[in-house]
Amino acid sequence: MSDTPPDRLSVNPRSPLYVAEVLQRGVGIRFNGVEKTNVEEYCVSEGWIKVAAGRSLDRNGMPMTLKLKGQVEPYFQNPAADAAGNDVAEGEA
Repeated sequence: MSDTPPDRLSVNPRSPLYVAEVLQRGVGIRFNGVEKTNVEEYCVSEGWIKVAAGRSLDRNGMPMTLKLKGQVEPYFQNPAADAAGNDVAEGEA
């Protein structure tokens, strides 16, 4: 797995953009320079995020979302694991 998050990602397991391995590592989103913790889906190349619209649900019981446009900067919250499956930390040898 690379150190760059994917261009598009969703937290909904029903979505074709859902990737469990990437989400286990933890993906943070900075949107227009502000940390967002309620992002349901994002796309860096198109410059948008989808966030839950309060507590309202659609007819399938899924949260309704709003699409916001702006600068999207995803990043990994946890360091990558090495090939042996151990976490790699700086200063350890």
